[in-house]
Amino acid sequence: MKTRACPRGPRAEAAAARLLLLAWAVLQVAGASGTADVVVAYNLTWKSTNFKTILEWEPKPINHVYTVQISPRLGNWKSKCFYTTDTECDLTDEIVNDVHQTYQARVFSYPADATDYSGEPPFTNSPEFIPYIETKLGQPTIQSFKQVGTELNVIVQDARTLVKVNGTFLSLRDVFGKDLSYTLYYWKASSTGKKTAKTNTNEFLIDVDEGQNYCFSVQAGIPSRKANQKSPESPIECTRHEKGMFREMFLVIGIVVLVVIIFTIILSVSLYKCRKVRARQSGKESTPLNAA
Repeated sequence: MKTRACPRGPRAEAAAARLLLLAWAVLQVAGASGTADVVVAYNLTWKSTNFKTILEWEPKPINHVYTVQISPRLGNWKSKCFYTTDTECDLTDEIVNDVHQTYQARVFSYPADATDYSGEPPFTNSPEFIPYIETKLGQPTIQSFKQVGTELNVIVQDARTLVKVNGTFLSLRDVFGKDLSYTLYYWKASSTGKKTAKTNTNEFLIDVDEGQNYCFSVQAGIPSRKANQKSPESPIECTRHEKGMFREMFLVIGIVVLVVIIFTIILSVSLYKCRKVRARQSGKESTPLNAA
């Protein structure tokens, strides 16, 4: 008796398809298991002052680490801050090579045991960054000031940057040239009304009222910019009224003169008494001779 073969029906084909689909899903899960808990970086932000440039992002890592890459436009990517648990990376030494260049960075997320990781990790791109246009200006410093009569002279010290040419660090003036200007805010110490003066150099020479104390601060600026035009104002400095200095000088001179006068009087009185004593002694010695 011959055994009759069962015909292959649609149910068998559907079961096979489900098995294949399940196997594919298992393989996908297994392949993605290395990055299932990795959190992608977000809120990438450039923080730059006087070309000191830091890239910051979120979130704080829990079971993953980060690596940063930076590249000039149409250039090659360079890795920085390898497998770090920080949420910032100092990229100053890369951007100071050409502060007019456009840069972009990206932050890769790796599992905490990333030493044997293979494959393309997830990453997030930063906004583009042009240092010359976007770095903020730091607070300027007043190098010296002097008020003589009706003239007030103020000299501003340029901040040093990390931009280097031929082994020498450049100042803000070296980098920006005539694009950099300074504004002087000044007012009488006894008043709150401010006046302003501007210069494309580092020196102010302004007319003031003689005999008045003045206070002032300076602010750096790049008027050609659309954003980040101005720096914070410098600490306030104030002149010291010269009349007060003359009063102190006259007081010292007066004291010296008084001491000299007193010393002269005492010396004169002492000399007078000495002469008088000598005269008496001379009179006593001559009396016996006359009597003989």
